[in-house]
Amino acid sequence: MAKLTEGKILQSIVKLGLPIMGASFVQMAYNMADMAWLGHVNSETVAAVGVSLFFIWFFNSLLMTTKIGAEVTVSQAEGAKDYETSNRSAFTAWSLGVILSVVASVIVYIFAPKLLALFNFDKPEVAQIGTTYLRWCALGFVFAFGNPTLSGVLNGKGNSRVPFVLISIGLVLNIILDPLMIFGYGFVPAMGAKGAAIATVLTQVLVFAGFIFYYLKHEIQHHAFWKFDFQIAKRIFKVGGPAAVQNALFSVFSMVLARIVAVYGADAVAVQSIGIQIEALSWMTALGISTALSSFVGQNFGAQKHDRIRKGVKYSLLVMSAFGIFISVLFMFGGSNIYKIFIGEAAAQLLGGKYLFILGVSQLFMIYEITGSGLFYGLGKSQIPSVVGIVFTGLRIPLALFLAHQMDMGVYGVWWSVSISSFVKGTVILGLTVRMLKKMKHQEQESIDVELPEVALS
Repeated sequence: MAKLTEGKILQSIVKLGLPIMGASFVQMAYNMADMAWLGHVNSETVAAVGVSLFFIWFFNSLLMTTKIGAEVTVSQAEGAKDYETSNRSAFTAWSLGVILSVVASVIVYIFAPKLLALFNFDKPEVAQIGTTYLRWCALGFVFAFGNPTLSGVLNGKGNSRVPFVLISIGLVLNIILDPLMIFGYGFVPAMGAKGAAIATVLTQVLVFAGFIFYYLKHEIQHHAFWKFDFQIAKRIFKVGGPAAVQNALFSVFSMVLARIVAVYGADAVAVQSIGIQIEALSWMTALGISTALSSFVGQNFGAQKHDRIRKGVKYSLLVMSAFGIFISVLFMFGGSNIYKIFIGEAAAQLLGGKYLFILGVSQLFMIYEITGSGLFYGLGKSQIPSVVGIVFTGLRIPLALFLAHQMDMGVYGVWWSVSISSFVKGTVILGLTVRMLKKMKHQEQESIDVELPEVALS
């Protein structure tokens, strides 16, 4: 396990962040592979699966409680060299994750038709395809949602390599199974969206089995691992809960926006569904650094090394600023060409180019929001970025309605509401991050001033 309290700061963050980033990209690639293959079926199937992913996103967001809670509690315990608490935190987080994922699985399977009906599709087959896809995915929630928690424990310990390797193996299997089960081959019938869901579930089962094997071999020798701690459970909910609620509400707000977009036709829904997966290129990268920064801050906070925290945050923001500028240029001037990879219809490609241009305007500030949040998560103050995210993301809905209808901007108004809110959130989080760093420096200076007279007297 990596000790993030020692060594070169930027190197430590990047070394931990790259595998996390890679794992995030691979996880994103599961859905992108589905969308890429299904894009060659028809727009209705893409729209159905795209909308279904909103609901999967919602429940996955709620279950991020255990992942984020594990990363913070484990990293802070590791930094303080309290390894018994670290092990108890790991088992407690994993146990909570299993319970929550089973509940989510039952809810989604039973209510899938009603969830899809919320979008009032003009073609009944779209809702039917979405229901089938959603139900098959629900059968694998224990594995799909358990894996992030197991990853979070290892991230908190400074070991991001194992999750990356396991998830990458799953992606390879998914790439092989996707076309086979979507289009059929030999004795395997063509199953369309249902086949894509089954392929994804099978890969998640494989990844989960890999995690269990690794834990049995390397992490469970200590007897404390098997102890469920109710006090730690409360802390996990306290730390991970606000971030999970923020992500869950983010998915709800996105679903509402998607429903508004649905008025403008299946092409608009398909473009936005694919666009969300494309935009993940930037926010997954930022999330990788943010997660690494969170573990870095957590361990150094536990070790009371505040100067390393300040430098780590500054270096992370500097690196991500350069990336944000690059991704903005890519989206704004290469959008239509990017869409050609995912959908074959020329009209949808053109519309997709406009979508990415609008989102490209605010990519740098979206990256500031995500990266800066890593500081607050690591300190156990997840409520700060969560409140900012909930308030300004929620304002997207009235802004979207105003721009789309009152300003006659149509679907472009909906997309501009997303970009404008990202700009505001990034600006606010950046300001709060700078303020927190100054506060930490001031508190540390006060601590030194108090200790100096004692040194003089000695």
